Amino acid sequence: MYNIDIQVYLKENILDPQGKAVHQALQQLGFNEVKSVRVGKFIRLQTEDTANLDERVKDICHQLLVNGVVEDFSYTISPAKG
Repeated sequence: MYNIDIQVYLKENILDPQGKAVHQALQQLGFNEVKSVRVGKFIRLQTEDTANLDERVKDICHQLLVNGVVEDFSYTISPAKG
């Protein structure tokens, strides 16, 4: 079994209003060291060992989880514990 951790986030040139709102709230709370915030989503998949797992993850992201027009993604694959 493998855990696949996928991070989906807006492309750098896309305005992130949720990130901006979080940044403003942090500034109001006194966390002035925070210079910018980008908000994304985290998805964990658990899968059986399969051939071409790396390519399968990319296919899952491109076909369902990521809007390639406005979002980028990264992922890690690691053995599931237990």
